[in-house]
Amino acid sequence: MSLRRTLAVAGRVLAQIRRDHRTLVMLVVLPTLLMSLLWWMYEESPAPIFDRIGPALLAIFPFIVMFLVTSVTTLRERSSGTLERLLAMPLGKGDFLLGYALAFGLLAAVQSGVAVGVSVGLLGLEITGSVALLVLVAIVDAVLGTALGLLVSAFAATEFQAVQFMPAIVVPQILLCGLLVPRESLPTVLEAISNVLPLSYAVDAMTHLVGSTDTGEVWADLAVVAGFVVAGLALGSATLRRRTP
Repeated sequence: MSLRRTLAVAGRVLAQIRRDHRTLVMLVVLPTLLMSLLWWMYEESPAPIFDRIGPALLAIFPFIVMFLVTSVTTLRERSSGTLERLLAMPLGKGDFLLGYALAFGLLAAVQSGVAVGVSVGLLGLEITGSVALLVLVAIVDAVLGTALGLLVSAFAATEFQAVQFMPAIVVPQILLCGLLVPRESLPTVLEAISNVLPLSYAVDAMTHLVGSTDTGEVWADLAVVAGFVVAGLALGSATLRRRTP
């Protein structure tokens, strides 16, 4: 692996996305628009529903967007033949995946900063804990979506197949992350499954920041999510392949 090659891949991805205005808007603005829509839905509600579910959705929306965009972008590289040409060069799989993770990580930082800033500063989302730590959790969670998107792209042959992985990879995590039913109230088997899904820890960290300034549990949850990011990138590197031997 080479830092120079990794940075070259990241620069190339950022240049491509800068020219693709629709993807750029989707990455940066869409989670904020969805949070604004959620706030609008519950504006007249007497119960603080937005404050209760808003932090969890701050973890879920960037995760979904980054998973979808990363997997489709990588498959576009494969279907256009660009990935084949890149891997024929003295470029390691790790360089390629880390370059992608770095580029989308930078975009995730912008995306998460905007979403958290608007949610807390304009929409009045009540947070007892550190807002900076909330942003950090959102960034790591978005990078998790990137890592899983890269991993899935190794098993899909087309962009359409990559989208088909969403019901299998993303939806179960949303259902079992504690958004709809507290994780401790789930049936035993489902709670055990929830315990091995990374999005559960991201939502736990976000929810903890709502009512406490104690950061110990947040850092522990964040470490678990970061571990899944590393594992996702490692598996993605191991399974990424060329079409021609």
